[in-house]
Amino acid sequence: MNQLPKPNEPLVTHIYTADPSAHVFEGKIYIYPSHDLDHNGPDNDNGDQYAMEDYHVLSIENFESPVTDHGQVLHLSEIPWASQQLWAPDAAYKNNTYYLFFPARDREGVFRLGVATASSPAGPFSPQPDYIPGSFSIDPAVFVDEDDRAYIYFGGLWGGQLEQWQTGTFRPGAEGPALDQPALGPRVALLSEDMLSLQEAPQEISIVDEEGNPILAGDEDRRYFEGPWVHKYNGHYYLSYSTGTKHTLVYAVSKHPAGPFTFKGEILSPVIGWTTHHSIVQFEEKWYLFYHDSSLSEGVNHKRCVKYTELHYNPDGTIQKINPYPSGE
Repeated sequence: MNQLPKPNEPLVTHIYTADPSAHVFEGKIYIYPSHDLDHNGPDNDNGDQYAMEDYHVLSIENFESPVTDHGQVLHLSEIPWASQQLWAPDAAYKNNTYYLFFPARDREGVFRLGVATASSPAGPFSPQPDYIPGSFSIDPAVFVDEDDRAYIYFGGLWGGQLEQWQTGTFRPGAEGPALDQPALGPRVALLSEDMLSLQEAPQEISIVDEEGNPILAGDEDRRYFEGPWVHKYNGHYYLSYSTGTKHTLVYAVSKHPAGPFTFKGEILSPVIGWTTHHSIVQFEEKWYLFYHDSSLSEGVNHKRCVKYTELHYNPDGTIQKINPYPSGE
């Protein structure tokens, strides 16, 4: 449980973890993953195998110190509006408070975004009684900019239900755009000052190529699927995300937190397992990518493990592509 963190190796092995959102709080790295259950149910495109019920928080003092599991900090049974599937979370700090943002299905089976608060980055977290009004889909990621304005990014295809929100209201069974039409983008909204509601209706983010043309739905190498993350480097905003079916992490860059974002390239090659989900964080002058794969379970898609590796930029601000298995695994 208190093993030393090593690049491209599981941070913890006593539980299955995925979807790591890493932040530097109080001089330490705190990682907010989802917690995969150890079950043997079948896979499907709706994601029913990802039946997570609670959240743990991990932390490390630095990369030479052991990993601490702070234990269960929030359980499904504590969230009045939620019925199942506590998928990928994120955390943020503002107003002398730590906020945990998370998706879950409501009592009608529709994914919504919730928020819980704590006085410590290690929790435990107390959830709000209802989901964030106007929220939908999955994979919340919160970016607090230098002007203290906080943005929430979210959205995922297929089991994440993003296709079913194209009209602004939930339409069960709605399909995505035609393959030769612009792909669906993630959503972004400005959070309220208290971080508990949206200041505005969510907007769709446009991801374009170098000529300004929208990335098309049939372009599976570049189109958005799920897992948005935004960080800032040298005055530019970097939106990184999973391509889903191509199993890669890619990124796009903008001068504005709401885009449009110009596609730049890959960050991480495909990992063991179907999903790929990540975060990018700076710690002591270096940058790190936190990600997951299914190596701990020898390839079971819903039994994953969180890992990290160093991330490097080129002089022009582009990111050097990472091979997660440098030893040939």
